[in-house]
Amino acid sequence: MPFPSFPMAKIEVNQVAEILKKHKVDPALLREIVEEMNIASQPGADDDIKPPAPKKQFVVLISDPSGKLPKKDLTGWVVQIPEDASPYSTTDRIFKGAYDFNASKRGRMLPVKSVGEALESAGAKYFKESELWVKTKLPVAVVLTDNILPKDEMTMEKVDRRKRKSED
Repeated sequence: MPFPSFPMAKIEVNQVAEILKKHKVDPALLREIVEEMNIASQPGADDDIKPPAPKKQFVVLISDPSGKLPKKDLTGWVVQIPEDASPYSTTDRIFKGAYDFNASKRGRMLPVKSVGEALESAGAKYFKESELWVKTKLPVAVVLTDNILPKDEMTMEKVDRRKRKSED
């Protein structure tokens, strides 16, 4: 009859050696057992070793179907690519992921025909090989700015929040 599967308690090799000594196990056998346990308890060469996560940069893709940047109603997607990659390679990465998706069984049934459809429908596994991580599947609003803070044209009333207003 096989032993039932129970979660094994972790115990150090030194504790096991002390228990075996207490029960007067032959020293040669004890040494052999401890050596085997030390070998078995060491992590394997490939176990628990993960390559470091690649550093990434954010890229915003702006939807511009008319060819001109209008002042309003811009939409786009946020994706990440490796930090050392050129942002201009982003579209090529999306195209490769879309082609891979269209070559799959699901993609042959429902192929994507635009960048937006590719980012929304294709799973992360299709973009993983081209090192692209989609952060927003649906397009988000993009706001244009001239990146200048206005001068203090309006006088702001300074409020000292440390003093409480007295009750009138």
